[in-house]
Amino acid sequence: MPLRSTLLALLVPALLVATLLVLFGQPTGALAAGLVTLAGSALALGTSRVAMERQLRALTQKTQSLAEGVMFPAGVERTDDLAQLEDAIDTLDDRLSTQNAALNQEARTLTAVLDGMAEGLWVTDAEGTVVRHNDALSEMLRPAQGAIVGQRPLALIRNEALNDAVARACQEGASTRLELTLEGLFSRTLAVRVTPVGRDLPGSAAVFHDVTELRRLEKVRKDFVANVSHELRTPITAIRGYAETLQSGALNDAQVAPRMVEIIHRQSERLSELVEDLLELSRLEAREMTFQRTEVPLALAVSRAAEGVRPKAEGKNQHLGLHIPPGLVALGDGRAIEQVLLNLLDNAVKYTPAGGRVDVDGAYEGGRCVVRVRDTGVGIEPKHLSRIFERFYRVDKGRSRDMGGTGLGLSIVKHLMGAMDGEVKVESQPNAGSTFVIFLPSAAGPTAATG
Repeated sequence: MPLRSTLLALLVPALLVATLLVLFGQPTGALAAGLVTLAGSALALGTSRVAMERQLRALTQKTQSLAEGVMFPAGVERTDDLAQLEDAIDTLDDRLSTQNAALNQEARTLTAVLDGMAEGLWVTDAEGTVVRHNDALSEMLRPAQGAIVGQRPLALIRNEALNDAVARACQEGASTRLELTLEGLFSRTLAVRVTPVGRDLPGSAAVFHDVTELRRLEKVRKDFVANVSHELRTPITAIRGYAETLQSGALNDAQVAPRMVEIIHRQSERLSELVEDLLELSRLEAREMTFQRTEVPLALAVSRAAEGVRPKAEGKNQHLGLHIPPGLVALGDGRAIEQVLLNLLDNAVKYTPAGGRVDVDGAYEGGRCVVRVRDTGVGIEPKHLSRIFERFYRVDKGRSRDMGGTGLGLSIVKHLMGAMDGEVKVESQPNAGSTFVIFLPSAAGPTAATG
């Protein structure tokens, strides 16, 4: 009996070791077989060989089935010691199943968080090969080969600095910040931070922030400051120069002084117009202006706007034709619509040579009120058409300034139309005149509009 007890004491740990080796996929071959054989020999001393072999075969089969995720059927004859081992195996199976479920839930949660990020993310192994990424990165990179996992950084983004940063993070544990531009149909600017994974884990992680819009706004701000400074410098320089000339003695010259005073007055008016336009544009962009949505008869609005430019048109011997149906009524702010028409008519008169024509036509089209301002002026080259509504953009800078423009009129038109749910477009060819078209919500149907 002592020998049997001793061998039985060896049996349980022997079978447990064999079971764990099977469960965790270690090389079980001779070692597991030897342990099972040892246990079988021990039990053979106290029980019949046939019964013990049957029990051991059953437990071995159950252990193998457990490793493969298959439950072994109940009903096998068991001794107390073998029952203890089987219970231990069942307990181990329960624990592994619980841990598996918890790990799967963690993995799903992590994937959901990563895919919900606006920033792109990839993780590489110690060699710098991408092993994981989120959905945002796929949207940013749109790789031609389709797959990101398994690729090296240089194959995904042709940027040596990024490739070097990943290598340093993997090999030296160094973090790097850099900015790169992805060329293509729609170029993107990405700010990237590359860091080692950390916590003694190999590899690196890179987070990609899309800063394209931020960089565009920064450029717009810089250009705006530069343009404002330039536009203000011209009248200020003229005013100061002529004022200094008058102070130097020209004030007593009866022929020169009046002309200089007139230039100072004209430049001060231009400066005042520029400041007013800047303030109005600023209020429009900040949405500080309130608009009243009322029914606006466009024939009356066009007539009032035309009165503001008629003296200038007559001075250039231009024909000003108004062709707006009396029943064409738009929904919008009356003052804003008149300002839009005044700016468009002023530009048309300004850039149309003496003896030319400016015509204003109106119609009801596609459920909207449409007004076209046509001129027979110098026209605009196609390369400028997409930018003429930008602040301070001038097709011919020297000529525009000589004609007294601030460079903000069309930008104001665009903002006013947008605030009234309207739209403005331009059609033009060099030396063939220009047509500016505005679209406004209609307050009346086609019958009334044409009536």
